[in-house]
Amino acid sequence: MSTAADRAGPPWRRIHRRTVLVTALVTTGVAVGAAVPVVAGLAGRLGYAAAVGWTLAGAVVLVGCATAGDYVRLRRTRYRVGDEHVELRTGLLLVKRRSLARERIRSVDLTAHPLLRMLGLVTVRIGTGEQTGGESTLELDPVDRAEGERLRHELLARLTTTAPGTHREGDLATLDPRWIRYAPVSFLAPALGGAAVGGVLQVSEWAGAQGQVIGWVADRFRDTPPLWTVLVLVAAALVAGVVGALGLWAEMWWNYRLEREPGGTLRVRRGLLTSRSLSVEERRLRGVDLVEPLGVRLAGAARVDAVTTGLAKDEEGQGADHDTLLPATPRAFADAIAAEVLREPVAPTGAPLTPHPPAARGRRLRRALAAALAPALLLALLGARLTPVLLWTALGWAVVAVPVGVALALDAYRSLGHTLSGGYLVTRSGTLRRSTAALQRAGVIGWTVRQSWFQRRAGLVSVTATTAAGAGAYTARDADAGEGLLFAAEAVPGLLEPFLERGPAPGAGSHPDRTGAGTPTA
Repeated sequence: MSTAADRAGPPWRRIHRRTVLVTALVTTGVAVGAAVPVVAGLAGRLGYAAAVGWTLAGAVVLVGCATAGDYVRLRRTRYRVGDEHVELRTGLLLVKRRSLARERIRSVDLTAHPLLRMLGLVTVRIGTGEQTGGESTLELDPVDRAEGERLRHELLARLTTTAPGTHREGDLATLDPRWIRYAPVSFLAPALGGAAVGGVLQVSEWAGAQGQVIGWVADRFRDTPPLWTVLVLVAAALVAGVVGALGLWAEMWWNYRLEREPGGTLRVRRGLLTSRSLSVEERRLRGVDLVEPLGVRLAGAARVDAVTTGLAKDEEGQGADHDTLLPATPRAFADAIAAEVLREPVAPTGAPLTPHPPAARGRRLRRALAAALAPALLLALLGARLTPVLLWTALGWAVVAVPVGVALALDAYRSLGHTLSGGYLVTRSGTLRRSTAALQRAGVIGWTVRQSWFQRRAGLVSVTATTAAGAGAYTARDADAGEGLLFAAEAVPGLLEPFLERGPAPGAGSHPDRTGAGTPTA
């Protein structure tokens, strides 16, 4: 029953009526997919004809109930966009009415899976960027594509707040198919390979043929030495993982386009089967993060993530890539796009960094050796009591793990660095996932200084810039104590000084800092 306020405001709109068709088709697909194992399971007890009959009846009930439920949702869902609020009303027995203030809206993202695309529909997610679950997001599922675009432009309309400059509007980057070569060197490839092996075993178990599958594989390698058998199986899993990584990359990044729209909005469009359109307001951009997973970095590539306020990572259920502006590309191109995004002549992520003291290298080497030798020691102790096989296993582990651990520790030390570049502070750390974050000084809201007992003995300190954007904290790890504190004090003058004590002035037995006022200490 409508109220006077409802009648006085802008008109209420419905979601698109084709949602009922979408639900019917999706549920039918699910029912068909589930019917195969259900029929196989029931045929042995009821007979094939009876199993098919009962399964078909269940599928009809499932599709009918889902379609009827979505028809009710269609009839009971309304939305409208007013001058100050966006409102959504839905529900039959329990009517829910939610409202978002337009001034708090930070993102309007459009997604469409293949079926929605075929029918010219999109799902619109309107979010405030707050980490408060579903209450910070309104979802219109689905609306016509033209309506989705209209809502996006209307709700993201802002007065231009970015300073005019030489940096271009329109397309900043478009897909280069050669970028797909970086997909197989990501950590996703071995993970997908392991998932493929597990999937084969699980499906064979459902079909009651797991023993036959394992036996068939064992027959193929009956006369092959165990080591070669393991290597061949691992290689096969990696090939499956590489194929999966290539396919997943194509699904996620095909049709990729990064553009700057009038008024200062960055828009990322991508997706082969499921199309996605993500928007980032430049006035809420606080920097960029150049991310280099180990395999991607060895290939000379990096991806660019946005460091921005008001962007909830799980709003679209994707999480990992919601803030990615550029997939893995050659490092020079990634730096160039970072500069374009920040409207800077040169990317701060490419600035020379201040190296950290050798004591930081020693800490990483000790940790790596402890992580490598602890399992070997445990296996050796068990082997001395149980079986010599464990002694050989301990030796093999140590021979492999110690060099790998040392190499990663040295790489982690070389990755450490920090600096100030114009209006940005830059920190870098990590080896398996190296991150070079450039954060606007104006975006820093506080500092956290940590110094463990071991760091204090080594003259090191970890200085963390806290911010309302991105990951929320960016750390210069194991920096020289005086250098790290001076870095924080210079990055945001006046913020850290009340908590610092200046050491003795130069000539009084201390090392001078760059201000000539002694070494700062917390």
